Amino acid sequence: MTRAKTDWRQNSACGSSDGDALFADSPRQKRAKVICMGCPVRTECLAEALDERIEFGVWGGMTERERRVLLKRQPNVASWLYVLDAARAGAVPRAG
Repeated sequence: MTRAKTDWRQNSACGSSDGDALFADSPRQKRAKVICMGCPVRTECLAEALDERIEFGVWGGMTERERRVLLKRQPNVASWLYVLDAARAGAVPRAG
């Protein structure tokens, strides 16, 4: 894992919470997503889950099912961090 990928984890809201809660069944996933809503590195977390095609758990406020739907709609995105940062800034990024 590169240094850039590890740096965001040090600032994550879930770092001090029960890690099992983020890999919960459907009813508990809603509680896990609440942790993500106030996280300062939510974008970086979600981008890593999308770029790495992580199949389990809540990452960046999205469940595995929600991420699968997004990946299916946008299969050619090369860097989700670029796309998410651009969306946060109000720009329209180009996929690919």
